[in-house]
Amino acid sequence: MSGSEAGSEPLAGSGPVAESGSTAGSGPVADEAYTPRRSVLYMPGANERALEKAQTLPADALILDLEDAVAPDAKDEARDRVCTAARSGAYGDREVTIRANSLGTRWHADDVAAISGSGADAIVVPKVGARGDVEVVARALEAGGAPDTLAIWAMIETPAGVTSVADIAAHERLAVLVMGTNDLVKELRAEFVPGRAPLLSALSRCVLGARLAGKAILDGVFNDLEDTDGFEAECVQGRQLGFDGKTLIHPKQLGPANRVWAPSEEAVSQAQRVIAAFEEAEAAGRGVVTVDGRMIENLHVEQARRTLAIADAISRRSA
Repeated sequence: MSGSEAGSEPLAGSGPVAESGSTAGSGPVADEAYTPRRSVLYMPGANERALEKAQTLPADALILDLEDAVAPDAKDEARDRVCTAARSGAYGDREVTIRANSLGTRWHADDVAAISGSGADAIVVPKVGARGDVEVVARALEAGGAPDTLAIWAMIETPAGVTSVADIAAHERLAVLVMGTNDLVKELRAEFVPGRAPLLSALSRCVLGARLAGKAILDGVFNDLEDTDGFEAECVQGRQLGFDGKTLIHPKQLGPANRVWAPSEEAVSQAQRVIAAFEEAEAAGRGVVTVDGRMIENLHVEQARRTLAIADAISRRSA
């Protein structure tokens, strides 16, 4: 199934809208309720050219990486480079995050201290296994004078992280969960197969944890840069599972991810018809509403409003 086909499913929204407490008949979801994270691109922190190129790429968000993409003897230089990049303001309205080295490594404390004053939107913490890990980072950020706006993104890539995901997601400073599917496959002693059957239970559990806490969640990376059909199929699967976007390893993956996680023109049109029919019936005092032969309930109107809010946020991001 192509991304455009997936996006045309009736009432299919893309990405999270924070709970606003509004009823189906109320006004549209607030602008700030949805942050596009369809495409979140890892950029190696040791590569100055890559960091410069990221300023022009159509990614919704960036993860400037100090962990896997940086050799041990280049960690200090990369830390300075990515913090300078985050502070530069050169990335426009893209979310700029920095992935620190894991808790327990000799670089972690220096990473957190530097990121605290970097101006980044979030710190990405690898291999989070428990809520306590998030609390340790939160306290370190506070000690480092980080602003309250510096959020935590927790990577879920171990069995401990998956089984504790609801508690992890509930931490007040955590904004986004990020699936680390490569490490998770290794930890499970599973295999990479089309359709990701070995991971489906873990992926779904993590989506449930994110939704329970009202947080966003990003799907893991796709490794085969030559398998464009496989990548798009995995994007569609991720959207269908409930993920808000996908982490990416190469700019060539940006277009399909952005397309799959955006409401299609058909989905937007149908959402508009649903809302119009509901409001017309409500004004006329009718209790039964149908659109295209389907019964419309409050939940469908809420989905329709969500779809329009997402489309509007993406449109403003692209302007």
